[in-house]
Amino acid sequence: MLRVLLAASLLVAAGLSACDSKPEVATAPPPSKSMARPAQMYAGQEQIVSVTSAAVRRDATGALSMTATGATASPGYVNLGFLRRINAAAPRDGIYEMDVVGDRPSTPTAEAVTPVEVKGAWEGYPAERLKGVKFITKTNSVVVMLPPA
Repeated sequence: MLRVLLAASLLVAAGLSACDSKPEVATAPPPSKSMARPAQMYAGQEQIVSVTSAAVRRDATGALSMTATGATASPGYVNLGFLRRINAAAPRDGIYEMDVVGDRPSTPTAEAVTPVEVKGAWEGYPAERLKGVKFITKTNSVVVMLPPA
């Protein structure tokens, strides 16, 4: 009798374990980790909320002219610009990273997503290694490749 109970319990356990199986679901690979670290931001300075588009080009002076359109959390952000991330070595893929930053309003304002355009220049950029620029905000990032010379 004891053997019958043990055999029955083993069959029940095996049957229950089969009920718990789940189909395999394909998952996206994890995003690539940045090897750069953010530069020091000053008091009141922070990343904007999002970036929708960006462009880079070489201007007549030899500097890299950068433009990004995006949004801030509220109106009144000033000193919008780019803050280059610090790399221990040149990125292998040639894509350098920039934080899109601004000084938040000094007085409280109503929260309303506000479109902005950020412009800046990068003088002395590594022309021989630079292939593109990644613009980073709080919620997303955009990669823009440098046009051919």
